[in-house]
Amino acid sequence: MVVLILERVPASLRGELSRWMIEPKAGVFVGSMSGMVRDKLWEMAARGAGSGAALMLHTTNNEQGFAVRFWGATSRQPVDFEGLTLINIPSPTPGKGGRRRVKQAS
Repeated sequence: MVVLILERVPASLRGELSRWMIEPKAGVFVGSMSGMVRDKLWEMAARGAGSGAALMLHTTNNEQGFAVRFWGATSRQPVDFEGLTLINIPSPTPGKGGRRRVKQAS
């Protein structure tokens, strides 16, 4: 099983990938293919992403049962933690749409 998540990429790349995988939600592709086809599609996604980003999860023979690849500035970053892949969600920066303090009435 392969899951490919694209962010801010050209529509032409999404159209090309839809020939090989299904797109159940915009920018999310799912499919089952050989390792060689998976690697070729990853090269296509990384090359065609431009200023966007791509994240791929695929099954493999390790403790978690999957591996993660990423290209570009994804909104969530995979982090290796003692051999396990975890996802880091960056904290919102103040003034950039993060939480704001609301003054309560006295």
